[in-house]
Order: sequence, then structure tokens, then C-alpha cells
Amino acid sequence: MTQKSLHANPSKNRTPRHRAREFALQGLYQWLLNNEDAGAIDAHIRQAHGFDKADAEHFDTLLHGIIKQASALRAGLSPLIDRPIGQLSPVEHAALLIGAFELSHHLEIPYKVVINEAVELTKSFGGIDGHKYVNGVLDKFAATARNVEVDNARKR
Repeated sequence: MTQKSLHANPSKNRTPRHRAREFALQGLYQWLLNNEDAGAIDAHIRQAHGFDKADAEHFDTLLHGIIKQASALRAGLSPLIDRPIGQLSPVEHAALLIGAFELSHHLEIPYKVVINEAVELTKSFGGIDGHKYVNGVLDKFAATARNVEVDNARKR
């Protein structure tokens, strides 16, 4: 990791839901690198410093939902990326999975918030320009997954 270790403490000024995303990113990173069991990852992450300040329910939804639906999420992302998904950095891959999952399954979260959160995760944990890539891919994904919401926002 270039900027922060994936085991760094969550930022102090983050909402419980953002912290849940940070921990989900860490869990997905482990899963992507080691193909470790979701239950083992979950147990390990829950012991991390600061987890008590995270939205545990959202963390569960993200980690377990993304792992279960990884194939479908990747299928939706693949046409939007410029390389095989396995060639993405694990941080970008995890952030894209989180964004795609929230865009698809959490319609109560505005699409711009979903994209911004994924970009912020990538800025915190990823490479120098990874956040720009994540922003571009999720913007295209949102145009399909949330076409009415995106169209209405663009008309304003």
C-alpha cells in the first residue's frame, strides 16, 4: 500500500458508515489476496482497533454481500474497465466492488455519495491516481445502475 497500511486506524473524523467501508475494504483486500474465508476475515476485522466506532451492520452487509455477489459485480464492472479485472490493484478492485454493490443494493444512498466514498477509500489506501480511475469507472456504472437518478442530476 502506498499511502496508508490497510491496518491503519480508521480516520478519527469519519462517520460510522465510512468506517464500515474502511473495514470492508480491508476485509475485501484480505479476501482478494488470500481467498480467505469470509467468516475468518469478519472475525479478524471485528477485533481491529476502532471497529466499535463502525456501523457493524453496514460492514456485514458489504463484506458478506460483496463476497457472495462478486461474480455478478465483476461482470457489471468488466465492460467499463480497460484491463482484465485481475490486473487491478487490490485496493482499486475492492473499492470498485464496494461502489458497485452500494450502487446496486443501497438505493437510499445517493449515487454521488457512493462514488465519493469509494474515491475517498482509494485516496486513503490506494495508489497515487487510483481514485481517478475508480471515479471514472463508478460514474459509468452509476449511469446504468441508477440511470434515472443520474439523468435527473445531470439535468439540473
